[in-house]
Amino acid sequence: MHDKTIAEISAGLQGRKFSSVEVTRAFLARISQFNEELNCFITVTEGEAIADARAADERIAHGTAGPLTGIPIGHKDIFCTRSIKTSCGSKMLDNFYSPYDATVVSRLQDSGMVMLGKLNMDEFAMGSSNETSYYGPVRNPWDLTAVPGGSSGGSAAAVAARLVPVSTGTDTGGSIRQPASFCGITGIKPTYGRVSRYGMIAFASSLDQGGPLSRTAEDAAMLLQAMAGFDPRDSTSVDHPVPDYRASLDDGVEGLTIGVPSEFFDQDLDSEIAALLETTIAEYQRQGANVKEVSLPNVGFSVPVYYVVAPAECSSNLSRFDGVRFGHRCEDPDDLLDLYTRSRGEGFGAEVKRRILMGTYALSAGYYDAYYLRAQKVRRLISQDFHNAFEQVDVLVAPTAPSVAFGIGEKTSDPVEMYLSDIFTIAVNLAGIPALSMPVGFVDGKPVGMQLIGNFFSEGRLLNVAHRYQGVTDWHLRCPNGFE
Repeated sequence: MHDKTIAEISAGLQGRKFSSVEVTRAFLARISQFNEELNCFITVTEGEAIADARAADERIAHGTAGPLTGIPIGHKDIFCTRSIKTSCGSKMLDNFYSPYDATVVSRLQDSGMVMLGKLNMDEFAMGSSNETSYYGPVRNPWDLTAVPGGSSGGSAAAVAARLVPVSTGTDTGGSIRQPASFCGITGIKPTYGRVSRYGMIAFASSLDQGGPLSRTAEDAAMLLQAMAGFDPRDSTSVDHPVPDYRASLDDGVEGLTIGVPSEFFDQDLDSEIAALLETTIAEYQRQGANVKEVSLPNVGFSVPVYYVVAPAECSSNLSRFDGVRFGHRCEDPDDLLDLYTRSRGEGFGAEVKRRILMGTYALSAGYYDAYYLRAQKVRRLISQDFHNAFEQVDVLVAPTAPSVAFGIGEKTSDPVEMYLSDIFTIAVNLAGIPALSMPVGFVDGKPVGMQLIGNFFSEGRLLNVAHRYQGVTDWHLRCPNGFE
C-alpha cells in the first residue's frame, strides 16, 4: 500500500479495491515503525485520522467523493490546524493550539483528505537543513547521518520514506525544492499568491508560498489543484483562474524552448551533478525540445539580497511573539520588560534570534536606505532578468542545490556556508515565479534534483515538463534502502 502514488490510491479507492480506513491504518503503522529514527512528525493525529477516513469511505460509498477523498496527507507544522498543536518547530509555540484551520488545511480537508499529523521543520521555517527545530533534526531516509534539507525537511523525508503519500510544505528561499532534491522527490513552489497564506505562520511575507511535496509530478498536480485559488482572507492572494493541471500532463514538449542560465552552471556546482543535468537536458532534446543558453546577470546578488529582505520581514513578523498574547511565557517576570526579554530569549532558538537581529539592524534608522531599500531595488533587477529570459524561452532549467545532502552537524558552525545551500533557489522567490524540483539521478548514493523554472502562473507547464521526464525514467520511484 505504501508504495502507491496518490493517483494509484485514488483509483483503488474509487474502484473499492480497499478502503480509506485500510490505507490510513497502513500509513499510521509506517509512522509508528519508522518515525523514531527519522523524526519526521511532531504530532501524529491517529484518532482524528481514523475518523476522517471513515467519513471519506462514506463519501465514496455515496458517490460524492472527489479524486483526493480518502487519501492520507501530512501537513508541515507551519499551517494552523484547529485544536491541534501548531508549533512551527519552535519552543515559542510548543503550547499553541490554533482556534482555526489555515486555508490550505481546510481546502484539503474539504476535498476529503485524511490528515495523519504535523511534520517537523526548521524553527519558523528558518534553515536549510531541518537542524534548527526545537524537536531535534530530521534524518534523511537515504542516509540517516545526513540532513533532509530545510525548512520542509520533515515533509520531504516523510514522503521519501513512504510514511505519507504526499505532504504540504512552504518555500521562502527554496524550502520545498531543496528538501525535495535532497530526498529524491518532487516539490513545486507555485507563483507567489497562487496558494493562500492565510493561517500559514509568516516568516517573510513577500516571499513565503505554500506548495506540495510528492513522489510524482502527477501527484503534485492533484494536490496543487485543491490548494490553489483566490482567498479573500489573504491580502496577497491573486484572483487568477486555476487550470486543470492534470489535463496537460501528457502534452508533448516538441518545440519547447528550454533555457540554460549560464550563471547557474559555474564552478560552485558539483561536476557530477552538472553531468546529470546535462543528461536530463539531452533527454528533453530527444523528445523534441530546443535548448538555448540565456543569461541572468543579476542572479549572483540573490543571496545577499535575500538575507537582507527575509530577516527584515521576519523581524517584523516575529515581534508578535512577546509572551503576552500566546505562546511561551517565562516564569515569574519582574516587570513587562523582563517578560518580553526572557520570553523571547527562552522561546526562540539561535538561528531565529540571529535573523531577528539582522533584520532589526537592516530596518533601523540610518540603515534602512543603505540595506533594505537597496536590496529591494536589486530584487527588482533580478526579477527583470527572469522577465527578459522568458521572452526568449519557455522554461529554465537549473540545479536545485550545489551538492547532495550533507551530514548532520556539518554546517551548523558556519551560518554563511549554510545559507549558500540555497544559492540556486533563492532568486525564484525574489522574483515571485514558480519552480519545481524533480529527481534526476544519484551521486554517492544520494538523490540529485533539477529545477524547472517558469514564468508567472505556468505551474501547469512545469508539471507537464516534469511528467514527460518521469514517464521515461524511474528516479522518482526509487525508495531508500530499509523503507521499501
